[in-house]
Amino acid sequence: MIGLAVTPEVALADEPVKIQVWGLPPQRLITLRAWLKDEKRRIFKSRAFYKSDAEGKVDLDRTPATGGDFQGVCPMGLFWALKPITPFLRLMKRDVMGSPFHVHLELYVGVNINPDHNIPVASKVVERWYVAPGVQRIQIKKGRVRGALFLPIGDGPFPGIIDMFGGAGGLIEFRSSLLASRGFASLALAYFAYDDLPPTLGRIELEYFEEAAKILLGNPKVIGDGVGVVAVCKGAEIALAMASYLPQVKATVCINGANAVHGFPLTYGDLYLPGIPYETERILISEIGTVQFTYLFGDPRKPEHEASIFPLEKARGPILFIVGEDDRNYDSTTFAKEAKARADRFGKKDVRVLSFPKAGHLLEPPGSPLCQVSQFPLFPLPVMWGGELKAHCAAQEICWREMQDFLHLNIVGPSRKSKL
Repeated sequence: MIGLAVTPEVALADEPVKIQVWGLPPQRLITLRAWLKDEKRRIFKSRAFYKSDAEGKVDLDRTPATGGDFQGVCPMGLFWALKPITPFLRLMKRDVMGSPFHVHLELYVGVNINPDHNIPVASKVVERWYVAPGVQRIQIKKGRVRGALFLPIGDGPFPGIIDMFGGAGGLIEFRSSLLASRGFASLALAYFAYDDLPPTLGRIELEYFEEAAKILLGNPKVIGDGVGVVAVCKGAEIALAMASYLPQVKATVCINGANAVHGFPLTYGDLYLPGIPYETERILISEIGTVQFTYLFGDPRKPEHEASIFPLEKARGPILFIVGEDDRNYDSTTFAKEAKARADRFGKKDVRVLSFPKAGHLLEPPGSPLCQVSQFPLFPLPVMWGGELKAHCAAQEICWREMQDFLHLNIVGPSRKSKL
């Protein structure tokens, strides 16, 4: 009898699973397919072909895929290779508390390019949760600040994190809920296009983000002497400003962001940083009608833009830049190199660049599918994010571990432990 096992069948979305098949004839070709429906009932699929060993077994930890959406030994390939049936969609969990993604895994005998009209010989459904049991979600609507605070189970105190995304706006919670599942008190912070916040991004008032840090530090379950910040894209730009000017920030992770303020000005009290103008005439449009924004951003190295550069040498704590070298949205490699060079010039020795060849802009928790291109709410054409499948998804595994280690070390300290 042919069997299919997936272990564990219920897990957090950043946890690996083991997939094994047995009961096949030796050297038999098979197809393994994964699919799910997102919260809008849009379908994402992947498939790979394998050949059983002399004992009629396939073990994704050691059996290479011969073809399909990827090749080689990729234990989690069926998850990170999921692609939308409708082009240019990004898979993103919105309701992190209410339900998991249900991933259907199906086994077919032979090479089956399109299994939709066939019945699998074995199947499993696995649950991929974005929040651990016992994690608490608290809606934040205090003063001007809007967001959601995720607290781990237990009394704490826990290291506090402010978590931000980029120019799409709204409130995105899946990274915060996973960080809380790993022992961080994480505030998913919206800063426009959510609730009663401004509908579009404009002038960045750093007082808003300082208010958020104070709210987080005021929670009795949060270690009270400073917060970390994790952010991507425009959020990473703001995170670097927070590190440069706000005394509450102890550690900062900038994922594919900039070293200067772009587009809109940034203010903090009497401080005014002019935004480097966008150079919209440098937007590139591909043969299939997708857009690349890499060259949209004005060059902060030009003398006329010096006033827009963040003085990261003033940061209280260390800064980690995570860079996808195939980023098609930001010139994040150049921005991170310039930031590191400035830190070196000023003698700030706790700035590190973690750079990944062939990784793109949207570096997300491990197991997340690569999104190379997607629709973007502020632009009429699909936007390119970049990344090559295997390299990008390998980078996600590394930077997720590195980011957590960095934050824990620099918020909690090398010897002090939060009560996880």
